Amino acid sequence: MDGERKIGEKDVVGLKYFDMLRPLLARLHDDGTARDRAGNRRLFYDDYCALVLLQFFNPCINSLRAIRQASELKNVQRKLGCSRASLGSLSESARVFDPERLPEIVAELGERLRPIGADARLAPHVQHTLTLVDGSLLAALPDMATAALLKEERGSGLVKYRLHTQFEVLRGVPNRIDVTPDGGGPHDERAVLARTLEADRTYVMDRGYAKYELWNAIVAAGSGYVCRARDNIAFDLVEERELTDADREANVTADREVRLGTRGKPAPDHRTRLVEVATTPHRNRSKYKGGSTGPGSDGTLRIVTNLLDVPAAVIALIYRYRWTIETFFRFFKHLLGCRHLLSHDPRGIAIQVYCAIIACMLISLWTGRKPTKRTMEMLCHYFTGLADESELEAHLATLKAHDQPRG
Repeated sequence: MDGERKIGEKDVVGLKYFDMLRPLLARLHDDGTARDRAGNRRLFYDDYCALVLLQFFNPCINSLRAIRQASELKNVQRKLGCSRASLGSLSESARVFDPERLPEIVAELGERLRPIGADARLAPHVQHTLTLVDGSLLAALPDMATAALLKEERGSGLVKYRLHTQFEVLRGVPNRIDVTPDGGGPHDERAVLARTLEADRTYVMDRGYAKYELWNAIVAAGSGYVCRARDNIAFDLVEERELTDADREANVTADREVRLGTRGKPAPDHRTRLVEVATTPHRNRSKYKGGSTGPGSDGTLRIVTNLLDVPAAVIALIYRYRWTIETFFRFFKHLLGCRHLLSHDPRGIAIQVYCAIIACMLISLWTGRKPTKRTMEMLCHYFTGLADESELEAHLATLKAHDQPRG
């Protein structure tokens, strides 16, 4: 098989853990079948998603060809309820099936997840779902002809897609990821968030989302926000708030109610607050020269929020949690194999991304813990037969207590 090792029955085990999937995926079965007038389709949407999910947990299954080969195995067919899939059918799936059918499954799984590692310092003050917002690029190499053309036109043969991610802190998993081509206009990160706002959330964002119209839209949707502001943000002081000992311990240097905006330009239509936190100054340097790859900092973190009654120390703590999403991106890309795309069609990429979210939720449901590198490795060992069930259970029993609620 083009130099790839043949996958056998002994390479794919642990499929009982997929039992909860079939009822969830069953609703997808008839999607994309309207064009099948002859009635001879053998690969259905629920089958395709089950096979894609299988490849996340089995390093032996790392391409469409490997998925096709796995679909020939009797235990895979029996446990996943699918039949043998041809390479052509797998490739066609990205254009036939609708990725927008998957968010409802993500939402249903999300309802089953219990809070993991809740921070007791947040509970009395944050009533809405704490939701981190950020984007990350996926760079993919398309077919050679397209890559050569892009290389000539742009200087790079890579096609870039942006993953607009909303991540729930307490559940430790994303609740949605929107996939768009990398660019501005309707694909701009702020525009995508504005289209997907929900009520009863506290959105935590970096300064790329510092836009007054977006903040207004968040408040109008019945939610709150905690957003880093640019260092040169202009404001008029409304009230200087007195700092508490807890604020000072959190390195808060100022807590003010302010009026933002300049004359003749849009401004927030609600009361706003500016919390300043002392940090370590850094310069913007490339990763090859050391230092931070982010924008330069003067040593003061400026955070704007509409949460007027939350202590300044807690506002600082909420923003600190934003870095959790960076850890998730590393897990998402490197451990779930999302740097290797099964399709270069935007619909196919969206299907793979949503299946990856489902995989993250399955890990949390199976283990009762946040997805981590070590747990993912042990699951992969189990699904390839290198570890037995007792060894997997022993690993889960010895997980560190850092995911437990803190006082």
